[in-house]
Amino acid sequence: MRARPFAAFEWMIAWRYLRARRAEGGVSAMTWISFIGIMLAVFALIATLAVRSGFRHEFVGTILGANAHATIHAAVRVTEEGRTTRAIEDYTAWAERLAAVPGVTRAAPLVRGQVMAAAQGRNAGVEVFGIAPGDLVTIPLVARPEVAIGSIDDFPGGIAIGTGVARELGLTVGDSVRLISPDGVRTPFGTSPRVQAFEVVYIFGVGRWDIDRTRVYMPFELAQAYFNREGAADEIEVMLADPDAVDALAYRLITAAGPGALVWTWRDSSGAFLRALEMEDNVMFVILSILVLIASMNIVSGLIMLVKNKGRDIGILRTMGLTEGAVLRIFFICGSAVGVAGTIAGVVLGCLFVIYIDPIFEAVNLIAGGGVWDPSVRFLSDLPARLELRDVASAVGLSLTLSFVVTIFPARRAARMNPVEALRYE
Repeated sequence: MRARPFAAFEWMIAWRYLRARRAEGGVSAMTWISFIGIMLAVFALIATLAVRSGFRHEFVGTILGANAHATIHAAVRVTEEGRTTRAIEDYTAWAERLAAVPGVTRAAPLVRGQVMAAAQGRNAGVEVFGIAPGDLVTIPLVARPEVAIGSIDDFPGGIAIGTGVARELGLTVGDSVRLISPDGVRTPFGTSPRVQAFEVVYIFGVGRWDIDRTRVYMPFELAQAYFNREGAADEIEVMLADPDAVDALAYRLITAAGPGALVWTWRDSSGAFLRALEMEDNVMFVILSILVLIASMNIVSGLIMLVKNKGRDIGILRTMGLTEGAVLRIFFICGSAVGVAGTIAGVVLGCLFVIYIDPIFEAVNLIAGGGVWDPSVRFLSDLPARLELRDVASAVGLSLTLSFVVTIFPARRAARMNPVEALRYE
């Protein structure tokens, strides 16, 4: 009567071979090397994928939480004075029609301009957003930022600036800052720069360097007067209930705005960067997959040595009636057990690393003497990490698949060993 596959005695023999010392014909050292190699490879794969997922999540979160999901512009036209303009004069009607589109949560007119900010003997280039106070409080990362100094309720009486701007100019709430615009007062002799002082009433930090370092919010009517936009807006900022559906709603937004309207979505402004992140994810996964493959090859070398050392045992087992399939399964269990154990240990180690990444990174930064993370390069103030099930599942699936596949070849070699040749010199 043939024994069922993966019977208890096959597991028992495999376990004895895994525990055997070199003096007993085992390869305990190679088993440990294979285990550690798989563990570290899976740990590196999970940690890297978690950091990449954290980057992607943080970038998308700050893009959607501090910027418009879609921006409606007017097409360029020529005024009666012969100047080109893109100003929206009937911005109230545009905003009402856009707000009526299903899926739109808010449509707000904006005035935008780039100016020079000066305070405490320092200068910095900033981008001013003129927005109504009621619309500003609906921007999630500005109304509820990581860092907030002052109160957003005081916005009608001054301006709101990012923490990077405040740090660059040495400002805090209650200080005055001068904004210098080249498009200022129009005189018979030309346009002279406009210089006006504003009180800082609110400082916010969203955690993204390029926003905190450059952004200034100004009350809408005040911005209209400052930028010579009386009775006009530069664009309409549209927020959606589902930002991922922006492409499907783009045509409806243009139709609602009316003739001469143009739409610019968050995917248009940041899509190339997000695609670059996705491509980097794929390349990183391939590179780390090679690392897992290399670690799995240690299982092959360990099993080949085990088969060579256990040739006499294989010959005896075969003469006792053990089938080729049973021998194959015994050595398959030996190799796959190392892969499974290494994978489990790597998953545990990788998950712990992601969970405690902040204190680990602080320790690395302390050992390196600081300056390991530059927000001006990474655009984020902290190293993000996000543990996602699909990343863990892909790492586990890759490791187990490679471990099982590479185990088959030395196991087949053991199964096909001729018992007569194995016992010839015994």
